[in-house]
Amino acid sequence: MAAHTQKNNKPGKTGAKEAQPLIIPKTPAEEQRLKLERLMRNPEKVVPIPDRLKEWKPRAPPEFVRDVMGSSAGAGSGEFHVYRHLRRREYQRQDFLDKMAEVQDKDQDYLEKLEKNKLAAEERTAKRRKKREKLKQRKLMAKKAKLEDKNKKEDADSSSDSSEEEEKETEDDAEVPSFIMGRK
Repeated sequence: MAAHTQKNNKPGKTGAKEAQPLIIPKTPAEEQRLKLERLMRNPEKVVPIPDRLKEWKPRAPPEFVRDVMGSSAGAGSGEFHVYRHLRRREYQRQDFLDKMAEVQDKDQDYLEKLEKNKLAAEERTAKRRKKREKLKQRKLMAKKAKLEDKNKKEDADSSSDSSEEEEKETEDDAEVPSFIMGRK
């Protein structure tokens, strides 16, 4: 019974790492978490990063076709298969070229749209900049007018003291007309 109670103590396994329990991921997020945990257990270990797969390109069409098949009788039964493979390869090449042309058209349309959006944004920015400058000028003019009014009032206050004295003197000298001339 003593041997039965010691499960993990096997001869030759002293000081070894504890066995990790088998965890089956249920979601892709859990799977990714487990992979990251496994990578982070040994940070010094180099992580293999696969290179980007090269894009498939069809074989270029032959420059010179040596075995031209004619429509005359006498062609062997194997010639049809050769013809079929050549035709399939050519169709693949045509499809590839069509897809590449479509991708280039989409890229060109995208670049044109970006340029158009950039110009529109620049126009809006210029319009807003102009509006800001006008507002800035108005504020500056209002500030100057306010300052001038303040200066005039101060001048008027200081001159009103002297003008009051002059008015008193003029009242003594002549009568003030009671009507405005030139108006009917």
